[in-house]
Amino acid sequence: MNSDHTTPGLTRGRLLRNAGVLGLAAAAAGSLGAGSSLAALRSASSASTALALTPEQEEGPFYVALEKIRKDIRLGKQGVPLQLKLKVVDTTNKPVANAACDIWQCDADGVYSDESSENTVGRTYLRGVQLTDATGLAAFTTIYPGHYQGRTTHIHIKVHVGGKVSRTAYSGGHVSHTGQLLFDDALTTQVYKLAPYTSDTATRVLNTQDRVYSEQGGGKALLKLTRLGSSVGDGLLGTMTLVVDPSATPALIGATSSGPGH
Repeated sequence: MNSDHTTPGLTRGRLLRNAGVLGLAAAAAGSLGAGSSLAALRSASSASTALALTPEQEEGPFYVALEKIRKDIRLGKQGVPLQLKLKVVDTTNKPVANAACDIWQCDADGVYSDESSENTVGRTYLRGVQLTDATGLAAFTTIYPGHYQGRTTHIHIKVHVGGKVSRTAYSGGHVSHTGQLLFDDALTTQVYKLAPYTSDTATRVLNTQDRVYSEQGGGKALLKLTRLGSSVGDGLLGTMTLVVDPSATPALIGATSSGPGH
């Protein structure tokens, strides 16, 4: 029989260490409440791993409210093929289904459709809406955008939540994100050596010279681009995850007036 009444192999040091651990656990349960301690610990863990929201950026002057729901937005416009895959999630990394990704961009000559200032009223190329699926994914077929005076290469995007679909139109809901999809300068240089981009004579602006990139979190808005063939001319895949708050409607920032530079 053990004269000190302790379990074999359990030394005094271990007893003291175990007592300390139990004491800390009891103190935590007392301060949080026995029923809420586990929930609070889970909440703290979740908060520490929450994703940062994708930075809000300016809308610019060339937005046409909610163009048609269509995957292929080229409508005959020529350029390096670009497959876009955009995933929308909330800050807990949960996919946001049925969100409307609403994109618009210029063509290889730097011109936007359906704009009086561009002499393109009534044409709707390179504009369109796609809804996210159950995994939060929306996909588009488009072209690598051109450029124009005062701005780096980009595609505009809005994410609408809570609206409804009627045939080929989306309406209602609210905008949970307004931003831009930006491109790697080195890759853009390769693309712009190809026709029809070579016909654009506007002075090119690099990312580091661009206001939106430098002042509105552009480094976090760069598409991940991979080639679909042996050269950039064969096409590219662009992917990005957009982290939004589905219940929020962030205020628009920056300029929205007509004219170049947006």
